[in-house]
Amino acid sequence: MLQEADAADAPVVVIAHGAGAGMDHPFLRGFAAALCAEGVPALRFTFPYVEAGRRMPGPAAHAVLTWRAVVEAARQRSSAGRVVACGKSYGGRMASMAAAEDPGLDVAGLVYLGYPLHPPGSPDKLRIAHLPAVRQPQLFVEGTNDPFVRPLAQLEEAVASCRDARISWIEGGGHSFEVKGRKRPPEEVGASLSPLVAEFARGC
Repeated sequence: MLQEADAADAPVVVIAHGAGAGMDHPFLRGFAAALCAEGVPALRFTFPYVEAGRRMPGPAAHAVLTWRAVVEAARQRSSAGRVVACGKSYGGRMASMAAAEDPGLDVAGLVYLGYPLHPPGSPDKLRIAHLPAVRQPQLFVEGTNDPFVRPLAQLEEAVASCRDARISWIEGGGHSFEVKGRKRPPEEVGASLSPLVAEFARGC
């Protein structure tokens, strides 16, 4: 679903959902709407396993092919001719895998909203070997209380190994950027991340 914005020179931000929710999750709806308000068009999409009614993702190769097809479609609809890949958790990791392949994903940059560095409680099972092969700029938006990136130093070391990458920490944020003691609807939480991503996208 493409949501247009007024700025003709801004890249399209293509947004993938996490493993447990589709593109219409309130978090992603709020995030995409806020991006458009920032003048950055947003395109949300759903992976085939969700469209098929399955709850668990299929092979990573299927997700990589989906990313390639969606990016190509987004580029054809972009007045700026540029695309930035953005994914929540699983969706971001699949984008990074597509970008690390040869040929890589044809995007100007990548944004990860809660990159799943490892399964919760299993910091020995890191998902980082491919990240240094990503050529484009990468932005990791991460909560400091996210169990998928603790200890935080592991993510910092992984990002330091990349060619061009940085972290924007969300203080107290969990995996979906919820902050303990601060109850907010998911639409609002998603929208709160849009200024960071819009600024990054414009610079790509």
